[in-house]
This record gives sequence, structure tokens and C-alpha cells, in this order.
Amino acid sequence: MKGPDEEEFREFVTNARDTLRGIAYLTCGSWAMADDAVGAALSKLYVRWNRITSPYAYARRTVVLAAIDETRRPWRREQAAGHLLPDRPEPDPFGAVDEAMRVRAALAQVPPGQRAVLVLRFYEQLSVEETAEVLGRSQGTVKSQTARGLAALRAALDVNETPVTTPQRGERTP
Repeated sequence: MKGPDEEEFREFVTNARDTLRGIAYLTCGSWAMADDAVGAALSKLYVRWNRITSPYAYARRTVVLAAIDETRRPWRREQAAGHLLPDRPEPDPFGAVDEAMRVRAALAQVPPGQRAVLVLRFYEQLSVEETAEVLGRSQGTVKSQTARGLAALRAALDVNETPVTTPQRGERTP
């Protein structure tokens, strides 16, 4: 690839890299693996750049699949030196950082396929149809993986949600 195509690719990478890295991180739970997934996805995109009509959609799909693949590789099962950090970081004044860390830790406990669906549906705000297209799965699979993933996330967060029932017309509430 040379000339204008090379420049377009560089511009795309500059604009999309951080977003793709965030998606990869939320999918695999490790910045190092996220960087590997983004690198692998961008190298595949580079080779196919002239033939791709929607570079971001292609890159997003490739990043998610690469991030899932990174979590399944047996040689990637090493643990980060997180055990050297204190068990509970000091809370921030507004609680936002603590809550984000709690959600990310819980998300890491969700199985990779379900995690990918949750990231695409709620972080990337894709519809069921779009998520199914990105992952190459049926819409029914995306719906069931969303439900199972949310249940796993709630369990990891220890959220005891009781279903909210709306009184039917003519019913009295206690």
C-alpha cells in the first residue's frame, strides 16, 4: 500500500486506536492482551485495506474476536503483578473510579463470549442485529448471551435485583 491509501490507513489508526483498545480491554480484561489484540486486528486490516468498505466495523469485529482469542491461549494465562497492589485502593471523593474498577473486575469474571456481547451491546451501544453481525452469531444467540452475561455480571457484582412489577390496570398496590 502506498500514497493516499497509506495516509488514509494512518489517519484511521490514529482516530480509532484508543476506541479499539478500550473495546479490547473490556473484552479481555488486560491492557497487554488488549494491545496484542489491537495490533493483530490492525495488521489484518492493513493487508485488506483496499478491499474493505467499512474499516471501523471490520476492525471492531477483528479486535473483539482477537481479544476473545487472547483469553483462550494457554500461554497467556500468566497473572499480572496485581497481587503487589493493596487490596482496597483509597476511595476517590466521588466514587466513580472505585465503581468503574468494581465493574471492570466483575466483567472480567464473565465468560469471554458473553463479555464480548456485553461490551458490544452496552459499551459500543450496538443493536442485537449489529452485534450478531459483528460476532457472526445469530440474533437469538446474542439475546441469550446478553441475558446470561448480565446474570453473570450481576452475580459478580453481587447485585440482588428483585423484579419490578407494575400493577396491572385495576389492581391495587399494597
